[in-house]
Amino acid sequence: MEKVAFISGANRGIGFETAKKLAEKGIKVIVGSRDLNKGKEALKKLSSQGLDVDLVQYDAFDSESPQRVFDHIQKNYQKLDILINNAGVLLTGNLFVTNSSTVSEKDLKDTFQTNFFAVVTLTQKLLPLIKKSDAGRIVNVSTILSSLTLHSAKDSPISPAKEFAYNSSKTALNAFTIHLALELKDTNIKVNSGHPGWVKTELGGPNAPIEVEDSYKTSLNLAILNDDGPSGGLFDEEDSLPW
Repeated sequence: MEKVAFISGANRGIGFETAKKLAEKGIKVIVGSRDLNKGKEALKKLSSQGLDVDLVQYDAFDSESPQRVFDHIQKNYQKLDILINNAGVLLTGNLFVTNSSTVSEKDLKDTFQTNFFAVVTLTQKLLPLIKKSDAGRIVNVSTILSSLTLHSAKDSPISPAKEFAYNSSKTALNAFTIHLALELKDTNIKVNSGHPGWVKTELGGPNAPIEVEDSYKTSLNLAILNDDGPSGGLFDEEDSLPW
C-alpha cells in the first residue's frame, strides 16, 4: 500500500514545495489548506505535473478542523504515514525586532494558536492513524530562532531576530517534539522538529537567502527517515541544531 502524507498549510510556500517533492517520490499527499479555493489552485498545479494529490480544508482556528482531517483520512486511506505540521504565522511580519516588552496579548495568543496549540490538537487527533503506519513520521516545522541556546549565547548568530511571539511559539513546539518523541520511543514513529532555513516566503520576506523552490529539503529528509534515523531532535537538513 502506498504511503500517505498530510501537510498543513501546503497550498503555498514551503508546504507546497514539500508536497511536490513527496508526491514525486510516489507518496499520496493530502494538501491541507485554510482557504479551500487556494487549496484547489495548488491541487491543480500539482495534478498538472502528473502528481497524485488530494485536498482537505484545515484551519488552525477552526476547532472542527482536526476531526475533518481525521475523517477524510480514515474514510479514504485508513492510515497516515507522514504528518508534516507546516502551517505557521508571523503576525508582526518582521523577524528582526525586539518586542518582548511590547507584544500584545492578542498577537501572543493568536501566534501560539497556529504555531503550537493547533499542532498539538491535530497531532493528537491523527496519532491513531499514524500508529497504523509501518513507519510513522511526524515533522514539526520549527526554526533556528526557537533555540534558547543560540539566543542566549555570547555573540549569538541569531541575536537580531527577537520577535517574541513567533520565536517562543516555536520553542514550545520543540518541547512538544521532545516529549512526544520520548513517549513514542518504543514505537516505529519518529518525531522531529525541522528548520527549513530563512526562505523567501510571505513569512520570511524578500531578503531571505533561500528560494522557495529549495525550501523543502529539511521537511523531506525528516518525512522519509530510515528506521535507524533520529527522533526527538531539531535539524537543519541533516545537521542537528541545539535546543
